[in-house]
Amino acid sequence: MTDDIETTTFEITADDDSTDDVTIPSGLVDLVAEGDQSDAETIGDITLLSFASRAHHIVHHGEGADEELEAQEARIMDLFEERFGVTYGEATGHQH
Repeated sequence: MTDDIETTTFEITADDDSTDDVTIPSGLVDLVAEGDQSDAETIGDITLLSFASRAHHIVHHGEGADEELEAQEARIMDLFEERFGVTYGEATGHQH
């Protein structure tokens, strides 16, 4: 049954020219898309959200975050707000 599920493959290219592919069920991409967002924009949103979530968890709920890690978390939160127009706390209802 799972072989019948349509998938979409996205290629990720980094500044150092390394690449990777990720394949995701197409229906999930459609499910989380907002409005007339392209598939690439949707994947970009989810990627940024995922990194913000992980950084938040490590810094605020993990052990031993140092100054550098806290700065990385602050930067991803700035990027999050730039992209989405709200803070991570406003978007998730999870504020400290």
